[in-house]
Amino acid sequence: MKLIKVFLFVCSIIFTANVSSQTVYTTKSGEKFHKSTCGYLKYSKKEITLEKALELNYSACSVCKPLSEVSTSQNPSNFKSTTKTTSKDAAKSSVQCSGKTKAGARCKRITKDSSGRCYQHWVR
Repeated sequence: MKLIKVFLFVCSIIFTANVSSQTVYTTKSGEKFHKSTCGYLKYSKKEITLEKALELNYSACSVCKPLSEVSTSQNPSNFKSTTKTTSKDAAKSSVQCSGKTKAGARCKRITKDSSGRCYQHWVR
């Protein structure tokens, strides 16, 4: 019985240590923090704790979503909020390209550029 209590005590200490010091990764020049498997860490990868990243005003990567792994026991109000666009917001900022194809039809690509043209029809 004593052995079981010691085992549970050790497991609880290990678990709380892992939760309180979650490791995230940053790039040399970026302003976001990432999971270790994120594609943005291909060329540079710097290990940092989640708490330190938040102190340095890094925000979460919208691709790998490192905050999705955070335990519910941690207070989510401490984390910098990431803006999520709704379909209404996307509809306001995304428009169909106003460029014309070689055949004379309107381009079917969607763009967020203020000129109203996609990357192919954007005039420099």
